[in-house]
Amino acid sequence: MMEMRRSVVLHLIYGVLVCLSLVTVRAEDPYRYFTWTVTYGTIYPLGVAQQAILINGQFPGPRLDVVTNDNIILNVYNKLDEPFLLTWNGIKQRKNSWQDGVLGTNCPIPPYSNFTYKFQTKDQIGSFTYFPSTGFHRAAGGFGGLNIYARPHIPVPFSTDGDFTLLVGDWYKASHKVLRQTLDAGRSLPFPDGLLINGRPQWSSFSGIQGRTYMFRVSNVGLSTSINFRIQGHKLLLVEIEGSHTVQNTYDSMDVHVGQSVAVLVTLNQPPKDYYIVASTRFTRNILTATAVLHYANSHTPVSGPLPWGPTFQIDFSVQQAKSFRWNLTSNAARPNPQGSYHYGKIPRTKTLIFANSAPLINGKRRYAVNSVSYIVPDTPLKLADLFNIPGVFSYNTLQGQPTNGPAFLATSIIPSNLHDFFEIVFQNNEQTVQSWHIDGYDFWVVGFGGGQWSPASRAGYNLFDAVSRHTVQVFPNSWTSILISLDNKGMWNIRSAMWERQYLGQQFYLRVWSPTQSFFTEYNIPSNALLCGKARGLHH
Repeated sequence: MMEMRRSVVLHLIYGVLVCLSLVTVRAEDPYRYFTWTVTYGTIYPLGVAQQAILINGQFPGPRLDVVTNDNIILNVYNKLDEPFLLTWNGIKQRKNSWQDGVLGTNCPIPPYSNFTYKFQTKDQIGSFTYFPSTGFHRAAGGFGGLNIYARPHIPVPFSTDGDFTLLVGDWYKASHKVLRQTLDAGRSLPFPDGLLINGRPQWSSFSGIQGRTYMFRVSNVGLSTSINFRIQGHKLLLVEIEGSHTVQNTYDSMDVHVGQSVAVLVTLNQPPKDYYIVASTRFTRNILTATAVLHYANSHTPVSGPLPWGPTFQIDFSVQQAKSFRWNLTSNAARPNPQGSYHYGKIPRTKTLIFANSAPLINGKRRYAVNSVSYIVPDTPLKLADLFNIPGVFSYNTLQGQPTNGPAFLATSIIPSNLHDFFEIVFQNNEQTVQSWHIDGYDFWVVGFGGGQWSPASRAGYNLFDAVSRHTVQVFPNSWTSILISLDNKGMWNIRSAMWERQYLGQQFYLRVWSPTQSFFTEYNIPSNALLCGKARGLHH
């Protein structure tokens, strides 16, 4: 009898443990809740008072530190006198372009109102940023770092004793409203007034212990200029580019183009003193420089000596560095499978698209265009017009997949595609300045750089084995850059210049990734809190 009772108890305990294990297996990924209040405030980054956009009173905004697959619930209160949106630079928004935070997918948050973003950092690890996408607000602040750390059971191919986030970008003394008036009048912006590291032109400080290794996450959050980053007396070991682990090559300095992010490891292996951290502009007649300090914890010696050398106009330096970046094929990604388990180089191309940027005058005003089409923002987000079948908002026929020779014109343009297409996209730059291109909702393989005009013969030089996957890529003057992209994320996605004057004046368009299957497994439904504006105002969802 006693043995029978013991058996029953053991079976009950076993049953409870099985149930608990099933609950654990099926439990949702963690939720993280944030409340951000967006206001104006007075700052003095370049020695003069100016109005800036603060988040929770901070410039730059709060650093968002999360873990792979976290569910983010972020309530944004807009206390500005203008509509406002935040976009998440490099976050893929799997099946969820409703949270992308650009005017093609979202209505802006009205003044003195709020909106709650709900998204997941699905299958991503790495260094990213966020920033405002409306009203040229990016020139006023509102940006910050967004770092995604690996789950405990996902190994990463390096170890560190800490990490630092460095947001580097060009800056103007004029307010975003004054700069916006200049652009609206059809004039280009003047050269920036300065360069900032974490909102300061100098004396930001980062402290570490001698003999230990630290990660520096460097993002170019500026409006127009590429930067070079370096640390006096120290080598930079590249380990990650925009969510991709790289082959770990060592560099004296790193070029970071507008909208891009890199992560490098720095070992404090020098005598204990303070060392210059330097960022300077690239490919500019006037060189802007910002400095910070790497402080050894046992140092009593301030920074001294000349700033470490960095390239200025040398384009070949940047080209060769970009070509040296390689994907680490044996490293785990955000899931246990290695990054190189997806053999992108063996997939047949569905279509080849060539996009050429230009800087035309339209109706006597400066604009920027893609294949002769300069994008204009409609009052109704394209995503809403698509959902509600609202006519007259956008066109599939204006933007061609090849450069055209006709005069530039204004239009709201979309490139149609199908879910699971595999595109080859060539960014053709026939101008004298470096360009920077970004695709929302995706990363892509950067398979080729070349001078002059791209042709099918250029494919012979593609890297179809270990090209780095990233979300923003540069195109050098009078050159081309080729990418391969797997369209596995249904939605309406912005393809744009990361150089914000060019984006604001038309160098952007949208990619509609479509499937007739309406399923939670391919795309989420419109969220219950979605804002409706323009021709969608008052409709039910």
